[in-house]
Amino acid sequence: MSDVSSSHSGATAPVSRHPWSPDQVRGSGDDDEGASPRQTENGRSATAGIVARCQTLYDDLSFTYAREWKAAVPGRAVVGYMPFYVPRELIHAAGALPLGVLGGGDQLEVIHGDAYYQSYICRIPRSTIELGITGRLDFVDGMLFPSICDVIRNLSGMWKIMFPKVKSRYFDVPQNFRNDVGGAFYVNELNELRDMLAGLSGHEIGDDAIRASIASYNENRRLVREVYQFRAEQPWKAPSAEVYLLMRAGMTLAVEEHNQMMRDYLAAARREDRPRRDNSRVVVTGVFCEQPPLSLIKSIELSGCYIVDDDFMLVNRWEQSDIPAEGDPIQNLALAYLHDSADTSAKYEPDQEKKGLYLVDAVKRSRAEGVIFASPSFCDPALLERPMLQSVLAAHGVPCIAFKYAENSAQMQPIREQAGTFADSIKLWSDL
Repeated sequence: MSDVSSSHSGATAPVSRHPWSPDQVRGSGDDDEGASPRQTENGRSATAGIVARCQTLYDDLSFTYAREWKAAVPGRAVVGYMPFYVPRELIHAAGALPLGVLGGGDQLEVIHGDAYYQSYICRIPRSTIELGITGRLDFVDGMLFPSICDVIRNLSGMWKIMFPKVKSRYFDVPQNFRNDVGGAFYVNELNELRDMLAGLSGHEIGDDAIRASIASYNENRRLVREVYQFRAEQPWKAPSAEVYLLMRAGMTLAVEEHNQMMRDYLAAARREDRPRRDNSRVVVTGVFCEQPPLSLIKSIELSGCYIVDDDFMLVNRWEQSDIPAEGDPIQNLALAYLHDSADTSAKYEPDQEKKGLYLVDAVKRSRAEGVIFASPSFCDPALLERPMLQSVLAAHGVPCIAFKYAENSAQMQPIREQAGTFADSIKLWSDL
């Protein structure tokens, strides 16, 4: 789509970045839209402290939290994983910390990583290699590379060569969704991962431990759904930059701590008064792997859009409802993937009649007025699928726009202008 040159008014101040400590919140993180939220005893809003901590976790490319978590108890392990999905329940059941490795973002200069990959692929594998070579991941005991695309598949093999002491695995998922075919394949894949994690932890991973982990992550998914529902209902009270940081924190924190953080955020955000604006409601899609700069999310909302649904952090929304904790836990995980998992461009859809309908459903569910396709440059799954998804949206009368980004994108003005024009067009012509 060609660039546009008009923008929607409504500039706001960015969230300040400050250190956070458990004893004292020193970050502002106050409402981007200039509200005067309820104050806590130390003069800061309740959400400000939570967002400031999330911001600190987001900024920390040394993964201090994970390092300290591992050092706190002898024998602990940390298992990193690339987006968009791995069964974190098995890592948790092994007594290890699942750590989302989502690239270097716009904070990391890639020097070594460019020597390993061509310039015509996405940036996330190069920045991930940079994290590894520069020692930022030297405490990680295992790495999982899920079935996103050929680039990530190749990165898994490269990781084994570069870091032979780290247990690394390309984690495959079924393309056939029959229980006796794809289900049997996936049960075997889960059991192989279970054995690998048992080797890391030094002990067998019992069924009861997996069931307990499933229960913890069921609670996590329930709270994530509650946050997303709250934002869809009152997006002015839960700016998407805050929600994104809250979800990103879940890629680093222990699940129990993230669960409490989400409870605290929901309670605080519901109490606060923030100005409601006549913004257009949009779904953002195509962002399931390489993550956008935080400034891109802010720019979309500053342009006059409320993001009411997205696919930024699919790993914590992968299963659409609770996984049964009773019975065979491995079988339950497999069946949840086959029959209750999120749809995305990186997941095979065997029924072509259903292709793209998940976006139409997301629009209806969140009462969105349009869709923004925001895809990383050179992202094969997102960019190859996009024309088909746009055709489905057109057939259902849903307006959309599209642009590309890289995790280190710096210039946001063109994106803000394009999103602003889209928001204006929705308000002006969507009811005609």
